[in-house]
This record gives sequence, C-alpha cells and structure tokens, in this order.
Amino acid sequence: MSSIAAIGNLSIDRVADGPPRPGGTVFYSAQALAVIVADARIAASCAAADRPQLVLPLEAFGLPVTWYPAETTTAYRFHYEGDSRVMIQDAVGATWSSEQAVEAAADASWIHVGALVRSDFPPQTLAALASDGRRLLIDAQGLIRAPVLGPLRTDGDIGDVLRYVEILKLNEEEAGTLVGRPSPEPLRALGVPEIILTLGSEGSLVITSSATEAVPPIEIEGPVDPTGAGDTYSAAYLTARSEGAEPLEAARRASETAAMVVFLRGSSP
Repeated sequence: MSSIAAIGNLSIDRVADGPPRPGGTVFYSAQALAVIVADARIAASCAAADRPQLVLPLEAFGLPVTWYPAETTTAYRFHYEGDSRVMIQDAVGATWSSEQAVEAAADASWIHVGALVRSDFPPQTLAALASDGRRLLIDAQGLIRAPVLGPLRTDGDIGDVLRYVEILKLNEEEAGTLVGRPSPEPLRALGVPEIILTLGSEGSLVITSSATEAVPPIEIEGPVDPTGAGDTYSAAYLTARSEGAEPLEAARRASETAAMVVFLRGSSP
C-alpha cells in the first residue's frame, strides 16, 4: 500500500549533444521520492527495446516499479540557454488508457501525473484517475505541449482538463501560455485549488483560492544540473501534502529538496 503513485512515460533524453540518458517526469519524480524516502510506487511506460536503458535505472532508485510496454518511447534533444530550455521532440510516447492508469494508481490517494505531452493523459484518463477521491498533481508542461515532432510546440488549447486537477505546477513561460501572464489573479481564475508558480532564481509562489504566498529561493553554491528540477519539486511537494503539510510548508520543503537534488546531480561524475 502506497500513499503516492507517480505515473507516466519514460523518455530518452539527449542533453547538449551528450549521450542518451533516462528521463521523463516519472523518472525524476522517482529519484526525488527515493531521496526523501516517500511512501510511493512508480508506474512507467516505454518500448520494450528501451527497457534495459530506462527501466533498470528507474528500479535502481529502490521504489516499487510497474512497467507497461509501449510501441514507442518518448525522445527529446535539448540544451539550455540561461534559464531557458530549447527542446526538439524526436518521438511521442504512448497514450495511457483509463483502465491502465487506474490500475497503475492502485491504492494510492495522491497521484503525480507525469505527462510529457497532452496526448499522454487525455481527459477521460484524468477523469478516471481523479475518481474515488484521488488527488492529482500535474505539471502544465504536459498539458500545453502538442504531440508533434520537431521543435517543441506549445499552446493553451487544453480544454477543461483542469477540472480533474487538485494541484497545478507551472513556470512563468507556461503561465504565459495558459493565461497570458504569470500573475496570481488570472492563474487563480483557472479554478485549480492549489497552484505552484515557480520563478527560477526568484523562488516560487503558492496560489490558493484565498491567498498568494511567496517561497524564497534556496541558494546553491557549486555545479547544478537543472534537468528534472520541476519534477523533483512536484514530487517533494506532493509528498509533503500527503503527510499533512499545508501548501506553504509543502512548497518550502519542495524547494529545499529540489535544490539538494539538482546539486547532487550536478556534482555527480
């Protein structure tokens, strides 16, 4: 029995012309959940041919993992220009069915939906996941990304899927895509009970129906690898909420965890 389930497609990532490496929201979420010793289970999908390269490193984190075979594996190439990430989508992964997603969630009551593009978890799948009192956290990146190959394309054509979401995490660019500007009031109008707006080196904001609260940044000295930082933040936030923390305290704990993990990743040989 686990209180948290992280569900999603794995990806093959090539960063700045480096060698391929495991990636995807569910991969970085699992890493964070293992670091903070969360009561969690992982459900991930990729092509069978890529299972040794992707699933074995995922299992090495030490959490229970269920693998679902797919016809294709999501694939990206990207590099960083300052705080911005420039991405190319080389392949789009599988679409999770309602039955598959509910099976993957099992008895968990808090779900980290690891969508990489909007076709990963269509509205009917999110509706099924949100049934029976489950609370869903999703990153806006997985809603605004179009499932097309080539330079990453984003738009705000997400329909009414946010009705199924308890916690929405997004950055300034994603907020601009959804509501025009990264400001609390237009974001609050989306109707999501809890919104986490990350502001890079300026920290983050916790936006609820009644308040907007700032979380200061965590200063990091030394090399960092920012890949997956948002996924790490989301996993840590969801863990804190599942343990009874209020949104502001959960965001503080998430910031600390994300800072620690990106430093450890950047310091690894």
